[in-house]
Amino acid sequence: MMGQQTKGDSVDGQHFDAQGVERDAGLVVEALAQGLCVCEPDGRVVLANQMYRECSSAIHKRIAELCQRASSAFAADMPVGKVRQRIYRVHLTKRDRSFEVVISPLTGTARVVALVRDTTNQERMRRKILTIDRAGSELVRLEADAVQTLHVAERLKLLESKVVRFAHDLLHFDHFAIRVLNDKSNELELVMSAGLSPRALSIQLYAQSENNGISGHVAATGEPYLCSDTSKDPRYVFGMDQAGSSLTVPLRLFDRVVGIFNVESNTVNAFTNNDRQFAEIFGRYIAMALHILNLLIIERYTTSQKTTGTVQGELSEPLNDLVVEAEALKDTPMDPEVARHVERIIKDVERIRKRIKSVSRGPQTLLGSDEAEIPREIDPVLDGKRILVVENEEEISGTIRGVLTRRGCGVTVCNDATSAMKLLKQWEVAQDPDQGFDLVFSDINLGDATGYQVFAAAKQASRNIPVILMTGFGYDPHHSIVRASQEGLHCVLFKPFTIGKMVDEVKRAMSQECEGKPKEV
Repeated sequence: MMGQQTKGDSVDGQHFDAQGVERDAGLVVEALAQGLCVCEPDGRVVLANQMYRECSSAIHKRIAELCQRASSAFAADMPVGKVRQRIYRVHLTKRDRSFEVVISPLTGTARVVALVRDTTNQERMRRKILTIDRAGSELVRLEADAVQTLHVAERLKLLESKVVRFAHDLLHFDHFAIRVLNDKSNELELVMSAGLSPRALSIQLYAQSENNGISGHVAATGEPYLCSDTSKDPRYVFGMDQAGSSLTVPLRLFDRVVGIFNVESNTVNAFTNNDRQFAEIFGRYIAMALHILNLLIIERYTTSQKTTGTVQGELSEPLNDLVVEAEALKDTPMDPEVARHVERIIKDVERIRKRIKSVSRGPQTLLGSDEAEIPREIDPVLDGKRILVVENEEEISGTIRGVLTRRGCGVTVCNDATSAMKLLKQWEVAQDPDQGFDLVFSDINLGDATGYQVFAAAKQASRNIPVILMTGFGYDPHHSIVRASQEGLHCVLFKPFTIGKMVDEVKRAMSQECEGKPKEV
């Protein structure tokens, strides 16, 4: 037996010094990174190391109670041979400290041994992750019925308000930017931000590992990036006016990088690896929320197309019958007044068909545009104004040109974004008033480019030029409205809009009555 060994004895051929082992055992106990104590069944401590002695009286009291409980359990289990260690978790609410206590029976005695480990940091991190997880669940809780009643800018504003609140309250990030990857252009388009400089908001970044800042590097590699000191990091481009450090994580959706989440601080070494982990978790929820918003928009758009197509098919036969009957009446003698009514019926059927066909393509019409011919009414506010209309639907561009021309405007129509941006660039270079415009009126979904790119080209040519964007169903996959809104967009028109509403907004833009944030009408 070990207790019978004396100095000079050997075990398995190895020299064994009993007194030395006892001395070394004491040193080992003191060197433990955990608190250790030996307790009597009544909870009295008979031996403790330094780590245990340094614990507070509150934890000493709790451990004594646990040792009493464990001793009773061990005594009850002894006859049936079920004796094993007990693990307890202790949380001191007032001090916000957490501990794990492992208690084992001391063989051959009624005493127990307790190992005490401080788990405060791990517990705080666990609670933080759970809190962020709950916040993320709320972030993606976007009820379809509620969201579909909102315009695209309102939808993103709702999401942005949640991101701002959680980023500040849970992650303590006051300055951040969210950029979404445009799959076609590879550009990282800014959709949300708080606290960043105008210079940072206007910069163009692409998902490339080099020469596109930290954001471009993260989007290209899919790896998070912790910048401890922005002044010493060659990848850092622009952010806050006096940024000291930054943290950038990828936004992932189904293992695919769809954007980046960037946060900044005015002090160096402001972010830790824990912050990186928190930001990555939060970033996954941001990606899901943006994805859900896009799905809701697309669902609304495609559902309307399918529904309208079904209605068109169901109405086709009765409308044909109505025309046949009306044409038959025209071949019979009738009163001139009755003949006018028959002719009106035929025209109304054709108008119904046009409207159904137009709606099946989405809201691509202006309400009231197919009424009686619009009279020529020179408007003193609009007379002589030059307006650039960018719209790839000829029916809409033709209507807008007709309405504005009759009110005295000179209207130039471009059926694609490329042509419009070329005209705006020529104006920027020449600075010739005769080549310039007083207002730009552009659709958002143009095919070859986005409404935001037209907006940006217009502002580059003339900083103060008012720009009106328009879209159907609030469909804005590249977030043109939000980006332009941050840079001086006059207003957004959601199709179908009335001619009267369009004219009012054009006049308001010309007279500079609308200031501040863009309206959604």
